[in-house]
Amino acid sequence: MAKIALIEDDMAIVQMYRMKLESDGFDVVTANNGADGLKLIEAENPDIVLLDVMMPIMTGDEMLEKLRASDFGKDVPVIILTNTGKTEAPRSILENGVSNFIVKAEMTPADVLNEVKTTLK
Repeated sequence: MAKIALIEDDMAIVQMYRMKLESDGFDVVTANNGADGLKLIEAENPDIVLLDVMMPIMTGDEMLEKLRASDFGKDVPVIILTNTGKTEAPRSILENGVSNFIVKAEMTPADVLNEVKTTLK
């Protein structure tokens, strides 16, 4: 089954999405900031990345920019998973080729699972 990198600093959210995704057969690896997320993605080579925007050490938009500049991350599908609205999000996020932009408060874990499946098809 596909491997998902979940880059998110809120551990309750990490556990919620991890449980939902793993119960559907996905392999989930996690990091709680953008700097660790970059290292994780390079080491694990996931099939898809779920990326929060507001995180410590390195924000999601900074991480995405570095990811897209790397050989290992230039083509991996990225879904932004945040509570920042699309209009409030840094413009660089949308300029760096994301597959989808999900506002966490507006979607259930089941909805996110469906978005992951759709993106991976």
